[in-house]
Amino acid sequence: MRAAVYRRFGAPEVVQVEDVAIPTPGPDEVLIRVHASTVSAADHRTRSGEIPKGLRLLAGFSIGFLRPRRPVLGMDAAGIVEAVGSRVTRFRPGDEVIAMLGARFGGHAEYALISQNGGIAAKPANLGFADAVSVVFGGITALAFLNRVCTGPGNRVLVNGASGAVGSAAVQLAKHRGAHVTGVTSAAHRDLVLRLGADEVIDYAVSDFAANGELYDVIVDCVGNAPFERAAASVRPGGAPLLVVTDRKGLFGAARQSRASGKVVSAASVPYTPESMAALSRLAGSGVIRPVIDRTYPLADIVDAHRYVDAGHKAGSVILTLA
Repeated sequence: MRAAVYRRFGAPEVVQVEDVAIPTPGPDEVLIRVHASTVSAADHRTRSGEIPKGLRLLAGFSIGFLRPRRPVLGMDAAGIVEAVGSRVTRFRPGDEVIAMLGARFGGHAEYALISQNGGIAAKPANLGFADAVSVVFGGITALAFLNRVCTGPGNRVLVNGASGAVGSAAVQLAKHRGAHVTGVTSAAHRDLVLRLGADEVIDYAVSDFAANGELYDVIVDCVGNAPFERAAASVRPGGAPLLVVTDRKGLFGAARQSRASGKVVSAASVPYTPESMAALSRLAGSGVIRPVIDRTYPLADIVDAHRYVDAGHKAGSVILTLA
C-alpha cells in the first residue's frame, strides 16, 4: 500500500510517499481502506517536534525520542472496512466508517488499523468521506471538552482559535446548546466564524479578549496562548477555562488551579470511545457540526499539505485524499 512515511523529525520534506506492507488486523481490530484523512496541527507538532513547553519528554514515549516511533502520521480516517479480526462483532467488511486513531496515528496510508473498542463509528450516511473526516479530529475534541461544563442558554462561551478544526466545532456545538458564543480569530476568518454561529467575533490583532473587561462562563483555548494565568480574570466565578492546547504547567497544574480559584480548569486528555464517536457521527449527520474544509490534497502532494498546515493559518480541516 502507499503511505506517507517520515523516518526523522523535521520540516515537511521529511515526509515521503512509500510502498509499505498492508497491516493485518488482530483479533479485535478493524482494517479500514482509507479514503480520506486530515493533516492536522497534531501532525505538524509530531512531525516537527514542536511539542508544547515541558511535554517533549512525556510525548517521546508515544511519538519517539530520536526518531519517529510511528512512521505514518494521520490521527483520523474515513473509509470502508476491508477486513476484521476474529473477535470483531461491531463491524463487517463493506461498512463505511469514521475513526479517530489518536496517538497510534496511521491515517496517512491506504489502510489503517483500529480496535473495534476504540474511536470508530459508522460514517454519517449523508456525508462523503472528505466531509465526514473533516469533523473527526476537531469534533471529538470539542465535544469531549464541552461535555465537561455547562454551555446551555444563558452561558457565555468564548472560543479562542475559533476558525481551526477544534475551534470551528466548538463554536457550532456551543451555539447548538444555546450559549452566547464569542469567537476569537483573524479578520480573514471573521465571516466564516459568524456563519458557524458565533454571536460576535474578536479580531485578535485588534483586541485582547483577556483585557477587554468582558466575563465568560467558559473559555475554550484551542491555540495554547491563553493559559490559566492569562484567561482566569475573564472567567466568571465557578466558570471554566478549557485548555485544549497547553504546556506541562497547564496540564499538571489544572487540578491545583481549580482548587485554588474555584474555577473548573480542564486540560485532561480526550478519550476516544465507540460511544463518543457515535455521538459525533449523529451530530455531524444531523448538521449540528458542519464540515469546514480549507484545502484538499492528494497523497502525492503530502509535503505541500504539511507546508500549508505549518503556516498556521488554515480554517477548519486540510483534507488528504487516498482513494
